Amino acid sequence: MLTILVLHGPNLNLLGQREPEVYGKQTLDDVNQQLHREAKQLLVTLEVLQSNHEGDLVEAIHSAWNRCHGLLINPGAYTHTSVAIRDAIAGVGIPTVEVHLSNLYRREAFRQHSYIAPVAIGQISGFGADSYRLGLQALAAHLRHSTPS
Repeated sequence: MLTILVLHGPNLNLLGQREPEVYGKQTLDDVNQQLHREAKQLLVTLEVLQSNHEGDLVEAIHSAWNRCHGLLINPGAYTHTSVAIRDAIAGVGIPTVEVHLSNLYRREAFRQHSYIAPVAIGQISGFGADSYRLGLQALAAHLRHSTPS
């Protein structure tokens, strides 16, 4: 069975109350429940962590090496600032899908650059909480097609 690490970056613990016109009304718990339902359908196991601290996210990525098959990450604001998270993903070489609730390219100019995208196999943004579900589906399909049985 495939194991996928799901990482939620800073401020995602505030989903449902923080700028609902941008990020939607679903809470992080709602997103995680949706992901667990989807994972069950896809026959994958999820490990889920949310942190507002860059180092915690880096440590989680490091600990996934040789343990998890894939990484689904919403780095939040670290998308635009964290070379450390980018380097951690590149360093462990785990197939990664970057997801965002909002469409980065319809937002402020500083949000339109991702340090993560160049080390990810793909990026899904702009579909609210469904970005996570779609990202999980894409990652699971990629892993099944690229992992020998």
